[in-house]
Amino acid sequence: MNAAGSGPDRAEHQEAEHEEAEREELARLLPAPAERDVPSEPYLHHKDRLMQLIDDDQNRTPATAPARKARPRLLRPALVMPAAALALAGALAVTFTGGGGSGDSAAQPRETATVLLDRIAGTAAKSDVEPVRQDQFVYVKSVGAGAEMKENGASKLEPRAEREVWKSQQVKRITKTGEIHDGEGYSPMYELGGSVAGIERPTYQWLASLPTDPDVLLKELYRMTEAEDGQEKAQAVFDQIGRLLGDAMPPENAAALYKAAAKIPGVTRQEDAVDAAGRHGFAIARVDKRTWVANEWVFDRDSLAYLGDREYRTKDFAAGKKGDVLAEYAILKHGIVDHYRQRPQGDGITK
Repeated sequence: MNAAGSGPDRAEHQEAEHEEAEREELARLLPAPAERDVPSEPYLHHKDRLMQLIDDDQNRTPATAPARKARPRLLRPALVMPAAALALAGALAVTFTGGGGSGDSAAQPRETATVLLDRIAGTAAKSDVEPVRQDQFVYVKSVGAGAEMKENGASKLEPRAEREVWKSQQVKRITKTGEIHDGEGYSPMYELGGSVAGIERPTYQWLASLPTDPDVLLKELYRMTEAEDGQEKAQAVFDQIGRLLGDAMPPENAAALYKAAAKIPGVTRQEDAVDAAGRHGFAIARVDKRTWVANEWVFDRDSLAYLGDREYRTKDFAAGKKGDVLAEYAILKHGIVDHYRQRPQGDGITK
């Protein structure tokens, strides 16, 4: 009889032991199975370090490098291996920046009326305006024209003409509110029965008394402004703000007027407009949907200074035609003086 460990049986037993030893050796060499819910500490360390590098790359702007558009920060995947995270970061960066093409600026959205008015308000708030005393006068030199209206609805714009105006800054009731100088000489401005400072005769001190909160100011302007027959109330308020823009007022009040105008429904921005002096600039406009007349304020492209305004038809109406200019106005010079017929910058008194 063969011994238990001899012959073919012994050889098979030794082969089985050899295979078992190989399996144990392979098991020892292979890493432990990954735990999906609790990643290893070395893995977490490397993942966090990778994300810090990605964030640092997004936020770093060398002093000598040209300015770059801000990119959205990358979202952090919950469990991403380092190599995969790098590939994902590169793909998302291309998606957010449009591939870095040279045509990015052309894709920028056009500035809205609200944004433009906010910029104009910011510029107005930084302006250097000296307070105006009640014994002084606001001087304005302008050029403009109005249309002669006919019964059939047709209109004819009169020739443009220059004029100078001196407006009294007295708050109390007065009958002589100013003087005008035009091609026919000097003539006084009188109010029958007199008038106190207010929405119809704004002075520096009255304008300074208005609310500087745009919402409160707009509500107050709606209360004080009366619409003409057939005119939208919102249009009447817009037109009223336009009439105040050429007056002297504290910077904070000027800024509040522009911000209040931005809250009026229907206000739009025009890319190119021309004032009565032939100067081109941006415009803020609104169309009255009852009368189909537009009022637009023109601003200098660089300084954002108010230049003037225009009124024109936006639709054919009776004998009136779309595009007919009903009024145009441009400020040529303005300032504060101490006497009637005195001009700013030392021009003195003209006889």
